[in-house]
Amino acid sequence: MKPARAAPREGVVRRLATPGHWRDALTRRLAGPGFWRALATAFGLGAATALALPPVHLVPVLLITLPGLFIMVTAAPSARRAAWIGLAWGWGFHVAGLHWLTNAILTEVERFWWLVPIAVPALALPLGAFTILPALAARWARPGVPAALAFAAAWLAAELLRGVVFTGFPWNLLGTVWAFASLPIQAAAWVGVHGLSLATVLLALVPLAGRRGWIGGGLALLVFAGIGLGRLWPEEPEPEPVTMVLVQGNVAQEAKWREDTRLPIFQRYIDLSAGGIRTAAQEVPGNRIVVVWPETASPFLLASDPRAAELATAPLPPGALLLAGSVRAEFGADGRASRVWNSLVALDAQGAVLDAYDKAHLVPFGEYTPLRGLLPIRIVVSALDFSAGPGLRSVRLPGLPAFGGLICYEVIFPGAVTPADRPGFLLNITNDAWFGISAGPYQHLAAARLRAVEEGLPLVRAAQTGISAVFDARGRVVARMGLAETGVVVAPLPSAASATPFAYLGLWIPLVLLALVSAVATLGSISRVASGSDEASP
Repeated sequence: MKPARAAPREGVVRRLATPGHWRDALTRRLAGPGFWRALATAFGLGAATALALPPVHLVPVLLITLPGLFIMVTAAPSARRAAWIGLAWGWGFHVAGLHWLTNAILTEVERFWWLVPIAVPALALPLGAFTILPALAARWARPGVPAALAFAAAWLAAELLRGVVFTGFPWNLLGTVWAFASLPIQAAAWVGVHGLSLATVLLALVPLAGRRGWIGGGLALLVFAGIGLGRLWPEEPEPEPVTMVLVQGNVAQEAKWREDTRLPIFQRYIDLSAGGIRTAAQEVPGNRIVVVWPETASPFLLASDPRAAELATAPLPPGALLLAGSVRAEFGADGRASRVWNSLVALDAQGAVLDAYDKAHLVPFGEYTPLRGLLPIRIVVSALDFSAGPGLRSVRLPGLPAFGGLICYEVIFPGAVTPADRPGFLLNITNDAWFGISAGPYQHLAAARLRAVEEGLPLVRAAQTGISAVFDARGRVVARMGLAETGVVVAPLPSAASATPFAYLGLWIPLVLLALVSAVATLGSISRVASGSDEASP
């Protein structure tokens, strides 16, 4: 049965735009389509929003797509229609923003070919459901400024929830659209990426407020630019007497664990390390050298294979360290592995294991199977699910500032990347070979860059196929190697800055912002209802 074609809420249309104004025409255009056409329009607007994300960073598109969503939900004939529109918009946003996940399936296409048309839409659908929250909040509030504030506050609440529900997946938070340079993201030191998301939503709605909105939005951008310049103006302190050698082996995921490629891959990492060490010794003689291999770079278990550890550290000069991504295993009496961890193993120049950090925040379906035994499929490559480590901690090694280890997507969680005893830098190792040549590695890099600004800590990142980089404590690029390149990044280790407000308070800051904006939206709605005022231009 075809859904009935419902008329838009005329009162909302009238309040949003002056008769004859371009906003009036746009409102009627977006509010008028029938049910299925409205959902298709919303889906398209959401998909177009992904152009603002890395690596494209077409931020001005938000001036069309977010006002479009706001108009559609506030002018919808019912709350149910608004919820459907919010879901469709969010679904389109995440389908377009996460399309690259299909590359992970294509690494074993003969087993999972049937998942290709299903996986991304299936993941994007529950993620898209979070957009229902701002859609309904905008309808609940009084039209105009209160509705815009409620929409932005609910957007912030939805992003915060997305970071914790079902172990959390705070990927492509709206604030990451500004991570194309260091200047626009400096405010994250005070408000975090969630605060940037809140500001981004409010700035995106300025076209609906006419000239006053454009003026206010321009002034807000000037304030953010001033904050950025103020943080970037002071001279960078001298780096630590440590030279980082990040090895980017550029190994395709499908070749990584084959028996015939294990030794050549291992040798590639050893040879690249040797070349990087020579460069480091020439550039800054006397600095301690630290070589970093990406997540699971070693095809051998370095923590329990002395011969492999000896070979891996053979190029290291006395006093140097190797921090290598490697699977770590616990063996039973029968000699078989009973537990495995995704680990960062620290080795000295003699191949002795000094320490190991085990990944604590595991990827569902990638490293373990949720509801194992109840689901009909198993996607995890290994026979055993990975075990979770005990959690964040500072790793302390001779001659090196303490660092916080972050393996793969552990780096995407704002306010949850630094151990209680504040380290001197953050070390992120990752295997983005799963993502292929796509937007995924760029989005991952943007998240890592924001963590450096939020915490006021340098971030060192070694990635299997790229993008490997060193950021200073203000998120500036010290050195970087592009996607799908083979080689080494040789760079000094930047010094840590003072702890930022966000480093002290973490997610309490966006929670306070959420409470304040929600309170203003609520008071605005109540006061307008009490006064009976009809004036509501945002």
